Amino acid sequence: MTTSIHFLRSAPMQERLFLRKDALNDLNLTERSQVSPRKTMAKLSTLKDLYIEELKDLYSAETQIISGLPKMAKKAKSPDLKAAFTEHLEQTHGQVERLKQIFTALGEKPTGKLCKGMQGIQEEAKELMAEEAEDAVMDAGLISQAQHVEHYEMAGYGSVIAYAKLLGEKDAVALLQATLKEEKQTDASLYKLATQHINRDAK
Repeated sequence: MTTSIHFLRSAPMQERLFLRKDALNDLNLTERSQVSPRKTMAKLSTLKDLYIEELKDLYSAETQIISGLPKMAKKAKSPDLKAAFTEHLEQTHGQVERLKQIFTALGEKPTGKLCKGMQGIQEEAKELMAEEAEDAVMDAGLISQAQHVEHYEMAGYGSVIAYAKLLGEKDAVALLQATLKEEKQTDASLYKLATQHINRDAK
C-alpha cells in the first residue's frame, strides 16, 4: 500500500490522474460484483394476472412431482404404496397436459416460475428417504410426505378454480376441477393405506 502511495506521489500529474481513474474504476467494479442482481417482478394488476401466476406455480409444482414420484415409488416397500405412487405419476402427466391446454387458451407460456412451496416439500421427502428406517416406518413417512404434496395441490387448485369462475373461464374450470378431483382421490387412497395397515406395521 505504501509503495502505491509513493508511486502516485512521485509520478507526473497526467500519470497520477490516469492511475486514480483506474483505481476508482476497479473499486466500482468490486462494489458492483458484491451486489446481487435484483429480479424484476411483473406487477399483478388484476385477478387475471394473479390467476396466471398461480397457474404457473401449479405447473412448476406438477413438474417437480413428476421428477420426485419415481424416487418415492422406488423407495416404498409396500406393493400397494408403490402402485399408488405409480398410478398418481400417470395422473400427474395428464394434469400437466390440462394445464398446458389452459395456458394455450390464455395465450400464455406455463414456464418461468419456480414453485418454492413444492420445492420445500420435495426437499423434505429427499431428507426422509436418506434416513435409515425400518421398511414400514419409511412407508409411513412416505405417505405423510405424499399427503403434504396433495394438500398443497388441493389448496392451489381450489384457489385457481375460484378465480377461473369469476373470470368466466368455463373450459378451464372443468379441466381444473377434474384435476382437483384426482388429487382428493389420491389423498383419500393414501389415507386408507396408512390407516388400514402401514401405520400399524410401523408401530
